[in-house]
Amino acid sequence: MKTRITEMVGIKYPMLLSGMSWISTPKMVAAVSNAGGLGILATGPLSKDLTREAIREIRKLTDKPFGANASLMFPGAADNAKVLLDEKVPVINFALGKGDWIVKEAHKYGGKVFATVVNLRHAKRAQDYGCDAVIATGQEAAAHGEDVTSLVLVPHLAENLQIPVIAAGGFADGRGLAAALALGAEGIAMGTRLMTTKESPLHDNYKKLTREKEVYDTIFSKRIDGIFCRVMKTDAAEKARKRGLSLPAAFINSQAIAKQVDIPYFKLFFGVLLSGWANARQLAFMANGFKAFKAATEGGDTKIGVLPCGQVQGLINDEPTVAELFERMVAEAKNAQAKVNVALL
Repeated sequence: MKTRITEMVGIKYPMLLSGMSWISTPKMVAAVSNAGGLGILATGPLSKDLTREAIREIRKLTDKPFGANASLMFPGAADNAKVLLDEKVPVINFALGKGDWIVKEAHKYGGKVFATVVNLRHAKRAQDYGCDAVIATGQEAAAHGEDVTSLVLVPHLAENLQIPVIAAGGFADGRGLAAALALGAEGIAMGTRLMTTKESPLHDNYKKLTREKEVYDTIFSKRIDGIFCRVMKTDAAEKARKRGLSLPAAFINSQAIAKQVDIPYFKLFFGVLLSGWANARQLAFMANGFKAFKAATEGGDTKIGVLPCGQVQGLINDEPTVAELFERMVAEAKNAQAKVNVALL
């Protein structure tokens, strides 16, 4: 399969691994890249040193192109992005912030930069300061989307941008891949589908739940981690939504985050306070959300764990290897295209 994305980054299939905290680890990244896609490392839970170690581990596991992400709203994200630049990561994906400085530095060594966006305004801004592509996140997606679904967002961006659009949100099989390409996308990014593969480190409790849940069994709310976030519908997720923000819990959980990303707590605490109440409230929400997300992904805890999960969970009923999944999707996409061709005769 050839698209502008496969040609740009040198991959076989126009399929990307979404950068999911505690799931998009070096081994998972390498599995996706070795299978012909583009693996993207999640650096959100990592310190600078751990980010560097992870990049070097990926390079031991694959000689294929790979990427890494930086969610610029998160504590330590800018420092992690600097590590990605220093290590000359082939593709850097940023979100939740302005990444013009990343584009400038990455282009110096020939790196590519993809911005994750949810609307045309952000996408045009990313294009204006030199991003090589955008990842368009539709409302169906796990975690952070907004109001517009992929079926509308993807063609809207494709017809208004010169740079390639990668579709995210609602893609789990070859029918979705064919549809995305027909809508004007140059590739797809998948999180929920790829986290339910044999190589994925997602806890078996949640792999099993993903296969059991229907397309209706998600929650989309601002009360999980402070911005619109889609998660698997469970008793724990319902409780988290009803509870909303707990400042005492955030105070405790933020200490764990500071330790995790290797930032002195007083620096994190006062930095957050000085950033204004709206930002402080947002980061307090995220501290609580992160604890719940980690409890689900790593610990498999169904009592307090909350799993970011897309509506495509209802289309998933098996746990293939990444390579098996990609080969099957390509065959399905070709079959879907053939059916459309016949219908249009």
